[in-house]
Amino acid sequence: MSLNDTPRANRLHIGLFGKRNSGKSSLVNVLTGQQVATVSAVPGTTTDPVYKAMELHGIGPVVFIDTAGFDDVWELGALRVGRTEQAAKETDIALVLFSDEDMAGECEWIKRLQAAKTPVVAVVSQADVRADGGQELSRRIQEQTGLTPLVVSAAEKSGLDALRAEMIRQLPEDYAAESITAGLCAAGDTVLLVMPQDIQAPKGRLILPQVQTLRELLDRHCHVLCCTTDEMAATLALLKEPPQLIITDSQAFRSVHAQKPAASRLTSFSVLFAGYKGDIAYFAASARKLLELPADAHILIAEACTHRPLNEDIGRVKLPRLLRKCLGGQLEITVTAGRDFPADLRQAGIDFVIHCGACMFNRKYVLSRVEACRRQGVPMSNYGIAIAALLGILDDVEMPGGENDRQEICQSHANTVQ
Repeated sequence: MSLNDTPRANRLHIGLFGKRNSGKSSLVNVLTGQQVATVSAVPGTTTDPVYKAMELHGIGPVVFIDTAGFDDVWELGALRVGRTEQAAKETDIALVLFSDEDMAGECEWIKRLQAAKTPVVAVVSQADVRADGGQELSRRIQEQTGLTPLVVSAAEKSGLDALRAEMIRQLPEDYAAESITAGLCAAGDTVLLVMPQDIQAPKGRLILPQVQTLRELLDRHCHVLCCTTDEMAATLALLKEPPQLIITDSQAFRSVHAQKPAASRLTSFSVLFAGYKGDIAYFAASARKLLELPADAHILIAEACTHRPLNEDIGRVKLPRLLRKCLGGQLEITVTAGRDFPADLRQAGIDFVIHCGACMFNRKYVLSRVEACRRQGVPMSNYGIAIAALLGILDDVEMPGGENDRQEICQSHANTVQ
């Protein structure tokens, strides 16, 4: 990925779902104008989901997800369907392809996607091989689902303009409306970024949340200064007035909080991403329950990235160490990475979930995890908010959403966190 590319996690995710050989891969290829997915008459050619990033006119940066057929009955069929179910959790708009008269599977998937509040577009695929051009099947789909399907043919490249227009119409209301620093700064403000460059920082680069936050601040016409933790005092001395906002890494909260001017507001990249990617109200309300956990509680630390653990890894070393220091040495701590996340948290004995900033996941996927925790009655927070609570400075940390939103955020959803 070049520096000019939009990260995949920030793109609209469009998932294609249907039976094997329903034309999903052919449709992805014709929509992208590239031979992205392998097309074959052999059922089950697509195994794991195939992701293709592109620019879609009228929407912008998107990712198409070509999934395995949900009717896969081969030896690895259950595993492939499981991967399709995972892909559904990060899908912002779903295209459900109908290819024959047996519509039970498609109708069930539509119900499942709609229950997850995912916009669904019903598609009659392979219209070129149907005698009536798909009209009768289209009528039956509308009758059974209430959706007006679009009739397309990848072979003849017909119906594609209407499909693109419908995807634009189905854009989630809050698509592209999220802001990393919402309500925390304005044009002309001075913002200081305090960024530890330790073993976890990639050599010669900044980590993705730092890059995205810096870009947004520049777009907001803020005056931005950057320094490492040990240079914070010297950097502040260069300023005539204290910065309006200081953003740091959560692991540096204690040091930065001790040095910050009284007039400067403080937050962290992880806290910002709690609002950008997840449900910050639920995270904040949950964090206030963190110190009430029993000494033998089971805490799940969920990382979005899959990487080789480092000596001072935040999720595997620093955060567990802080948890045990604040809550007791008898804690059971489990760390997962990537899409490895227990479906049944209670059965796994999980009492609390702490998630990373999730810069590698799209918001829809993070919210699916939030909903799973809320549904099962398991409190969930994220690195930055949890660390602030453990250090006793949560009330001093600014949260995105507006200057007057902090108290509301801290109280919101409190009745849902047991």
